[in-house]
Amino acid sequence: MKQLLIAVLITSTALVNGQKASLKALYERNDTIENFRKLVYYNNVAPKWINNSTCMYSVNTPSGTVYYLWQAKKAQKSLMFDTNKLARLLSKEMNESVSPFNLAITSVEVDSGLKQVDFVFRGYHWAFKLIGSDLKKGEKVKDKSAPAKYWAESDEEDSSRMVPSPDGQKLAYIREYNVWVKDKSGKNETQLSFDGSAGDGYSSQIKWSPDGKKFVTNKIRLNTKHYIWFIESSPSGQVQPKLQKREYLKPGDALPVKRPSLFDVVHNKQITVDTQLFENQFDITNIVWRKDNAAFTFEFNQRGHQRYQVVSVNAETGITKVLIDEISSTFIDYSGKKFRYDLNDGSDIVWSSERSGYNHFYLIDAKTGNVKNPITQGNWVVRGIVEVNDKERWMIFKGSGKNIGEDPYFIHYYKVNLDGTGLRDLTPGNANHTAWFSPDYKYLIDSYSRVDLPTVTVSIGVEPEAKGVVLESTDASAFDAKGIKMPEVFTAKGRDGVTDIWGVIVRPSDFDASKQYPVIEYIYAGPHGSFVPKSYSPVQRYLTDMAEMGFIVVQIDGMGTSNRSKAFHDVCWKNLKDAGFPDRIKWIKAAAEKYPEIDTARVGIYGCSAGGQNALAAMLFHGDFYKSCYSACGCHDNRMDKIWWNEQWMGYPVGKAYEECSNVVNAEKLQGKLMLLVGEVDDNVDPASTMQVANALIRAKKEFELVVIPGSNHTMGGDYGKRKRIDFFLRTLKGESIPEWNR
Repeated sequence: MKQLLIAVLITSTALVNGQKASLKALYERNDTIENFRKLVYYNNVAPKWINNSTCMYSVNTPSGTVYYLWQAKKAQKSLMFDTNKLARLLSKEMNESVSPFNLAITSVEVDSGLKQVDFVFRGYHWAFKLIGSDLKKGEKVKDKSAPAKYWAESDEEDSSRMVPSPDGQKLAYIREYNVWVKDKSGKNETQLSFDGSAGDGYSSQIKWSPDGKKFVTNKIRLNTKHYIWFIESSPSGQVQPKLQKREYLKPGDALPVKRPSLFDVVHNKQITVDTQLFENQFDITNIVWRKDNAAFTFEFNQRGHQRYQVVSVNAETGITKVLIDEISSTFIDYSGKKFRYDLNDGSDIVWSSERSGYNHFYLIDAKTGNVKNPITQGNWVVRGIVEVNDKERWMIFKGSGKNIGEDPYFIHYYKVNLDGTGLRDLTPGNANHTAWFSPDYKYLIDSYSRVDLPTVTVSIGVEPEAKGVVLESTDASAFDAKGIKMPEVFTAKGRDGVTDIWGVIVRPSDFDASKQYPVIEYIYAGPHGSFVPKSYSPVQRYLTDMAEMGFIVVQIDGMGTSNRSKAFHDVCWKNLKDAGFPDRIKWIKAAAEKYPEIDTARVGIYGCSAGGQNALAAMLFHGDFYKSCYSACGCHDNRMDKIWWNEQWMGYPVGKAYEECSNVVNAEKLQGKLMLLVGEVDDNVDPASTMQVANALIRAKKEFELVVIPGSNHTMGGDYGKRKRIDFFLRTLKGESIPEWNR
């Protein structure tokens, strides 16, 4: 009996040590997995067009980066230069060995005559003649980088800048909140407005008419600025903490009110513009003069985002006329789906709208505001303008969802006449496309791929009779030998039993179909876009690394996200807590029915920012399904987050829906395991949002883990957070004993 017990103990110890060794190997592999990208060749082509028929591009090969010229008209591909020759010349100039396999040159440009390549190397400009062996070292690269303006900082509307007229003979400016104008010489100074005052003055963002006889600016009634505050506990260069603040408007805050104001310089007078109809504004933007000087237009975004207008102002009378009046009972997605192009000095307007239930282009008569014709139509969506040709009356644009049998999120490029005829797919093929057009739009380079199809790059003539030529095909054989599995595209019906919900499944490289695996969902359900990857990448960010630790990882676009129908999108309105979870849960269960290796009794979820909010909402509102959650920098209460994003989807005024969707208010509903992470100086999502949900959890006597990253901004946690995330899910979903890292 004693011998048996000893044998059991020895066996148990061996198993534990074996598990530890196996787990150690997984961590080590995960640390190096990003390096596997280097084993994928002839991928990531990003061409630059040099002229109407010639472009240059670089591509990674087993021999290093190679640079090519492609002459589309001749269908001829050639080396742009000999990397070995350039490496020898650089070695001579630098008096050191420069490898041709790792030419670390940047900012590569070719002159239009294809005679010289300019580039940056080791902090200097260089010029290399393509014919001969002439290499010249130029000036040191100047640091032109200016401190980036903080994204939420308001414009300095009252600056003392002088704004010259088109002919440069007059200067318009603001002095003591009022509008002044003077001659270039500084003489004949004239005050044009007299009603400006502190808090209600005129903006120095002045727009002159093309003939220089008039200009328009805004009179702005200022609001009280809202700031977020935080303490940087461990600043570099000093021992004591720093108190920091950022300008940061939140839902319900007062906004500045802009009133377009028109001035006649010839007669030294102000022309009254009636702007009372535009006072309930989120913003007034895009003031544009007509070339004939007869009028200017602006865009009015009504607060609450249920009305968006294009308004014309008569330059002689100041009378306003609404040209386009877009109205929605839910929201107008002005930040993601608004496209406008004025044709022939505003005789017509190309305008995008979801009025049909899908985002499409319309040709609007700018005189009457009536729709002349839909340019595109059907149960699919336009995704952006590439080019509009006024003279020939055609446009090239991006769209998705048109091709039956394809992933409806795949982007294709189309050409169509402005009367709605002649619609043609310029990038055929069941894949996601990225295109670069020649300056005259007669040729394009198309890189297409899927998550399960490595990238192919082709040159295509825009005219139908032109043939496509393959320039590069990805070679992933060396990467594939590492065993990393491509994502599997999976679809299942959504909550309505009709709509297809699209997502991906990522399995570990040592996947064994005879075993069961915990499933982890990576979530980002922000209504401003769709987020499931559609293009090839050897390592899918936030998916591959987690899968390699022995999980099945999924990502899904549920209802409430963008780039499908208006009805699909509207699910999010005043309802961000929904986050598509009824669709996501059905999708995961459908995947488990097909693949028994998916264990729906062990489901985790993680995300950052809006995804951090979504992840915790999964635990609070669907805790019977999701058992474990890692939530980073979440906007846990939409009243605490940035104004533009939250009022867009949650509405204005701030109502009961904000409270109903709040993770803070609903914190007591937590059932499973939770790790919260926050950056100490996050100026994207107020870090107080995470602290408030932590406080609510403590008050509700809930157990959770809190990780604060000192000095960090908006983050998933970096390398430290990644390790914490892996450790957390190994403990909570697999019952693993994680390494004692401090040893």
